[in-house]
Amino acid sequence: MREYGPPVSVPLGAEAGRALAGTGVLQSANPDPGRAGHWILRAGSRVGAVRVPGGGPVVRIMPKTPVSRLFFLLGFSLDPARAWRDSREGTVDTGAHDDVVPALAYAVERQIDVALRQGVLLGYREVEEAGPVVRGRLREAEQVRRHFGRTPPVETAYDAYTADTEENRILRAAVERLLQLPGVPGPVRCRLAQQRVRLSDALPLTRGQRLPRWFPSRLNMRYQPALRLAEAVLRGASPEHRPGGADPLAVDGFLLDMNKLFEDFVTVGLREAFREHGLTARLQDLHHLDTAGLVRMRPDLVVRTGDGRTPLAVVDAKYKVEKADGLLNADLYQALAYATVLGLRQAHLVYAAGREPERFHEVRGTTVRQGGGGVRLYQHVLDLSREPDQILSALRGIADSLATANPPHP
Repeated sequence: MREYGPPVSVPLGAEAGRALAGTGVLQSANPDPGRAGHWILRAGSRVGAVRVPGGGPVVRIMPKTPVSRLFFLLGFSLDPARAWRDSREGTVDTGAHDDVVPALAYAVERQIDVALRQGVLLGYREVEEAGPVVRGRLREAEQVRRHFGRTPPVETAYDAYTADTEENRILRAAVERLLQLPGVPGPVRCRLAQQRVRLSDALPLTRGQRLPRWFPSRLNMRYQPALRLAEAVLRGASPEHRPGGADPLAVDGFLLDMNKLFEDFVTVGLREAFREHGLTARLQDLHHLDTAGLVRMRPDLVVRTGDGRTPLAVVDAKYKVEKADGLLNADLYQALAYATVLGLRQAHLVYAAGREPERFHEVRGTTVRQGGGGVRLYQHVLDLSREPDQILSALRGIADSLATANPPHP
C-alpha cells in the first residue's frame, strides 16, 4: 500500500480485520460490502510493515517520500546538533534498500556494529544476591528477614563490572525486535543474530516494560547513534489491539508516523537554527484560547526572546500538500488563533509540499499590541524530494527570515 494512497480490497478474515482496524495503523479498515471475506484498507500517515495476527497477511505501507530521505529526517530528529553541523553525518545509512523495514534493519545493524567494534561497553551495576560468602556489603535487614540471622547463605550487595548495562539492554532489545519483523532480508537477519550473541550478557527486556534510561557521556559516546536509532525501533514496534477489554492481540511490525516525523524535523531543526540568532524556542508550549482556560492549544513551536519571556512568532508544521488553490483554510484559522492568543503579528505554517516556497496572507481588521499593523499568516514549503543539504538550507532560510523580521529586544 502507499501512504495516503487509494483504498484497496484485500482478502482478510474477520478477526484479523478487526484487529488491524483496532490498532489505528491504517486510516480506515472496513469490511468490503461487495466482496465476502474482503476488507477495504486505506493507508494514512503511518509507513512501515505489520503482520496481522492469526495467520493474516503482512501489510506494507510505502512512504511518498524516498526511504533514504525519510531516514534523513529520522536521523536529524534523533541527533539534531550533529546533523546540523554536517547533513552527511546526520544521514542514516540504509544501504540500497528502498523499503522501510529492510532499510531500518540494515541501518540499526550497521550502527550497532560500529558501536561494538571496540568491544562491548562495560559498566558498574549494583547486584543484590544471596551467596555462600560475603561479597561487598552485608544486607543485615534482609539477612534477618529471610534467614533469621543464620549464615550461609549471606545476603549481600556489591557493584559488579558487567556488560549488563542500560545501553546494552536497549541494543539487545532492538535487535530482538528487528529479528521478529516481517521483511528483514536474510543477510541482514544473519548479521543481527550475530549482534545478539555479542550482546547476550545483557538481560533481555520484558515486553511492555518501560525502556531503561541512559545518559550521554564520554564513556558511551560511540554507542549514542546506535542507541538513538534502537530507541526509535522500540517505540515504533508492535501496536496492540484489545478487543472489548480482552487480552491484547500483538501486531508485530514497525511503523513511523510521517506526521510526527515531519513535525519533529521542522520544530527541532528550527529550534537549533534560532539559537544562532540568540532566540529560544519552546516545543508544544501550552496555552488557552479562552480566558476561562477550558480550550487548550499547543502550537508546535513558539519562538521567544533569548530570556524566554517574550513570544515573537509561532510556527506549526503540516505534513500535507496544498490544495489546488493553495489554500488550507482550517490551517490558516488555527494559525490566526495562535497569533491572537499570543499577541503576535506573525504566524507561520510549514508544509511538506506545495507550489510556492513562500506566500503570506494579510488578515483584515487585525491590530496587535506590538506596534500596530495587521497580522500576517505565512505559508512555507519544504520540498522533501530535495537533497538533505538543500532541505536544511531551506529550513535555515525560514529561521533567518523569521528572526530578521522579529529581532530580539535589547
